[in-house]
Amino acid sequence: MPTFMEQAKKNSSKLLEVIDLETHFHTEEGVVKAVNKINFTLYRGETIGIVGESGSGKSVTSLSIMQLIQSPPGKIVGGKILYYPENQASPIDLLTLNDKSMQQYRGNEIAMIFQEPMTSLNPVFKCGSQVIEAIMLHQKVNKAEAKQRTLELFERVKLPDPERIYNAYPHQISGGQKQRVMIAMALSCNPSILIADEPTTALDVTVQKRILELMDELKKKIQAAVIFITHDLGVIAEIADRVLVMFKGQIVEQGMVREIFTTPQHPYTKGLLACRPPLDYRMSKLPTVSDFMDIEYIDDHFKIKEKIIPKGSLIENFKVTPEATQQRLQQLQTQKPILEVKNLNTWFPMKKNFFGKPTAYLKAVDDVSFKVYPGETLGLVGESGCGKTTLGRTILRLIPAHSGEVIFNGHHLFELSDKALKNIRKEMQIIFQDPYASLNPRMTIGNAILEPMNVHRILDNRKQRIEKVMELLEIVNLEAKHFNRYPHEFSGGQRQRICIARALALNPKFIICDESVSALDVSVQAQVLNLLIRLREQFQFTYIFISHDLSVVKFISDRMIVMNKGKIEEIGTADEIYNHPQKAYTQKLISAIPNPTF
Repeated sequence: MPTFMEQAKKNSSKLLEVIDLETHFHTEEGVVKAVNKINFTLYRGETIGIVGESGSGKSVTSLSIMQLIQSPPGKIVGGKILYYPENQASPIDLLTLNDKSMQQYRGNEIAMIFQEPMTSLNPVFKCGSQVIEAIMLHQKVNKAEAKQRTLELFERVKLPDPERIYNAYPHQISGGQKQRVMIAMALSCNPSILIADEPTTALDVTVQKRILELMDELKKKIQAAVIFITHDLGVIAEIADRVLVMFKGQIVEQGMVREIFTTPQHPYTKGLLACRPPLDYRMSKLPTVSDFMDIEYIDDHFKIKEKIIPKGSLIENFKVTPEATQQRLQQLQTQKPILEVKNLNTWFPMKKNFFGKPTAYLKAVDDVSFKVYPGETLGLVGESGCGKTTLGRTILRLIPAHSGEVIFNGHHLFELSDKALKNIRKEMQIIFQDPYASLNPRMTIGNAILEPMNVHRILDNRKQRIEKVMELLEIVNLEAKHFNRYPHEFSGGQRQRICIARALALNPKFIICDESVSALDVSVQAQVLNLLIRLREQFQFTYIFISHDLSVVKFISDRMIVMNKGKIEEIGTADEIYNHPQKAYTQKLISAIPNPTF
């Protein structure tokens, strides 16, 4: 039986050929070779997965193909991008086209789904209008025909109530629905090539699964080829035929999905595969890419040296036995709870009468009760809209509760005055989902960490506080010299570490991690998870760890709560819930986790 590649080559069905592509960016620190002489071929009907960490050149590769590199600071400095139209004898080098000529191909022949749908959709135009614009630009149809086609596309991408979505603004629909609108827009002209840049990042596993199935189904319907960009190797295993692994602008390994997953050759690929939290056993920490390789820089060029690791030693050394897990849980539960939540309700008014009195509520948190013990990590998992974040913020009194009790360290939080609550807040901190949005872009990261220390008068003077900030930066694997840099100068993973350092600044006892690793690369995610575990052991922190990713929650948590529509579906040990889920909702979450088996 011939493989897909053998059949594709036999049929000579090339669709896109990238030859020695180079894209550089000019920065204050010199030239960054974001894409450095890469080569690959895309065949008709196949899906290529491009994986790698942030900064590896994945997105820049896709933007180069689309001719969307902004100059300055970026510029395509060499190579060819050959597109093979179906009814044309010779290929077209897209890099030789001017902007007007490229518009005939961009969106029409080659379409792209961008990483962040909220920033890709115009907030001042309705969703339907934005899709109509793309159709009318390329298909030369009138507005009535374009509207009909838009509604058909919304149905095709399985959007609920297409007419409502058509008339809705982007902020009025969920993240998964916005992503489907973007997919509909990309498919509006039946393109030959569909580029999907991180289309499922930060989505629930169930929404992610539906979008992956949808993309595969639509690809077959319109006979398109797909370039699927992601940092999640589990997703790649679900959807791709071939994989390109990128590192610092270069393709370090490529091959069929099965080959890459079962017999990876490059140390970087081995590291990426090892970073994923395992589902069938428990580990005390995750391996990281640095465990597999060292990088030497010689005259601006990097050389990778593979570390010699005895087979299986990393995994075996980090494995935790079920007996040790059970013993830890028993020890935790012999203590008095640090947090008790009793019959907690957080309701938001949906309808009001003439006098402004609410007549109907959205029950975001509905009669929730549980306990958390000192030193424990309690995982909170569920789809978007299940009430996870609202519950976390209600516990900290960032959102007012409708009724119920929250008792922290013996204090009834809802009964405290503002002054008394301020003193307690030192002991309760939160790490928000989006580190960039939770840091002031005009404030250096040193001052951002220093600010809560000033408010609560931690230590005696500014000099001591600055020394403490330097120490905290070192604790979270950053450098003291970073004190005077701004948030935009750091990667996503580094910004998340800055937020962790800020949470640690007040010496808290209890921290809520709200989707704190959901948008990070698997390698950076592993580093942050390991950091949280090390800090828990070093400072005896207690965590509530909120995530939609059940595999991550299972790795870091002692116990787990599964939430659905504001209520607790299940509560128990992480291993019990994963291995023996009792409720259909939990079973659905588990079945949606990408878990490649070859």
